Amino acid sequence: MTGSEDEPQDGEGVEGPPEQRSRRRGRRGAGEESAHDRLVRAQAWAAHLAEQRARHRAELAQVQLRPVVTGGASNFTRAQVPYGVDLAAAWSWRLLVIIGAAGVLLWMVGHVTLVLVPVFAALFVAALAAPVVAVMARVLPRGLSTLLVVVTLVGAVVLMLVFATQQVVQGANDLADQVVTALDQIRTWLQDGPLHATDKQIDDSIKSMQDLVLSSNKQLAGRVQEVGTAISHVVAAFFIALFSTYFFLADGDRIWLWVVRLFPRAARGRADASGRVAWLSLTQYVRATVLVAATDAIGIMIVAAVLKVPFVMAIGVLVFLGSFVPLVGSTVSGSVAVLVALVDQGPFVALLMTAGVIGVQQLEAHVLQPFLLGRMVAVHPLGVILAVACGIVVAGILGALLAVPLVACANAVVTYLAAEPPPPSVTAGSLVSTEDEVAEDPGR
Repeated sequence: MTGSEDEPQDGEGVEGPPEQRSRRRGRRGAGEESAHDRLVRAQAWAAHLAEQRARHRAELAQVQLRPVVTGGASNFTRAQVPYGVDLAAAWSWRLLVIIGAAGVLLWMVGHVTLVLVPVFAALFVAALAAPVVAVMARVLPRGLSTLLVVVTLVGAVVLMLVFATQQVVQGANDLADQVVTALDQIRTWLQDGPLHATDKQIDDSIKSMQDLVLSSNKQLAGRVQEVGTAISHVVAAFFIALFSTYFFLADGDRIWLWVVRLFPRAARGRADASGRVAWLSLTQYVRATVLVAATDAIGIMIVAAVLKVPFVMAIGVLVFLGSFVPLVGSTVSGSVAVLVALVDQGPFVALLMTAGVIGVQQLEAHVLQPFLLGRMVAVHPLGVILAVACGIVVAGILGALLAVPLVACANAVVTYLAAEPPPPSVTAGSLVSTEDEVAEDPGR
C-alpha cells in the first residue's frame, strides 16, 4: 500500500509540479531578458553619448584651429550719408588729386623752363610759317622750303633790330640834350609853378635819385656773373627755338604721329582730332596776333612820324613785340612813344601822341580782334583778363604771353570734345596708314 500510495504521489509529482516549475522558469526568463535588454540599452546610450562628446570636442578643435567667418548682406546704404555730402566728397578728393598733379607738373616745368620756352616759341613761329612752307613745298622739297623760310624769318628779325638799334644810337645824343633841356624846364616849373619848391628840395630830390642810380649800378656790377649766365641762356634758347622751328615745319606730321601713338589705342582717334583742333586754334591765334601787332606798330609809327617824334623805327619794333602780351602790352609800349614825345616835343605833342595811341588801340580792340580771331579762338574778355593775371603770377611776362593761346586751345578742344563725336575716318588704322604714307614720301 505504501508503494501504491507512493505511485500516485509520484504521478502527481510528475504531472503537477513540472508545469508549475516551467511557468516559474518562464516568468524568471522573462525577468532576466528584461534586465539584459535594459543593460544593452544603457550601454548603447553610453556609447552614443561618448561619440557625441568626442564629435563635439573635434568640432571645437577645428573651430579653434581654422576659424570660419560667414558674412551676410551689407549694412551700408546711401541713406546713411546725405547725397549732397557724398557728391561733394567725391568731387573734393578728385579735385585735390588734380590740383596736386598740376602742382607737380608746374614744379617739373619750372626746372626745364630753358627748354620749354624756346619750344613754345618755335610752335608759334611754325604756326605762322606753316602755310608758306606748304605753298613752297609744291615746287621745292619740303626740307629746302623749310630752310628758306626759317632763314628769311631770322633775317627779317635781325634786320628790324639792327635798324632800330642804329636809329637809337644816332639819336641818343640829341635826345640826351633834349632830356637836359626838359629837366631844366621841369626845374623852372617846380620853382615858379604852384608847388613853389625851393632849390634845396629840388637838389635833395635829384641827389636821392642819383644815389638810387649809383646803388643800382653797383648792384649791377656785382652781378656780372649772373648777367653772363643769362646771356648764355638766351643764346642756348635761341638755337633751341631755331632747330625746333625747322623740325616742326619739316617733320611736323611725323612728330605728331609719334605723340598720338603714346596714347592708348582706343583714345588715339580723339587725341588726334583734339590735337588738330588745338593746332587750328593756335594757328588762327598767332596769325591774328601778328596782324594786330603789325597794325598797332604801323599805326603808332605813322602817328609818330607825322608828329616828328624821334626813334620811329625803334618805337614800331617795341610796339610790335609788346602787342603779343594781351590787354597790357600795346598800352605799355605805346606809353613809351608818349614819353619820347613829351621829352622831345613837349606836352602838347605828347597829348596828340596819346590820342593817336588810344585811337589805334580802339581800332584794334573793336574791329581787328573780333574780325580776325573768329569764333574758334574767341574767349570772353573776363577769361582773357583772368588768364593773363594767372600767367603773370605763375611765370611773369612769359606766363602772360602763353596764357591766352593756351586757354584758347583748351577752349577749342573742350568745345570740340563736348559737341562732336570722333570722326569715323580717324582711327588707329588710319594713323598707321598715314605714317606709312609719310614714310613713303620723305618730302612731306
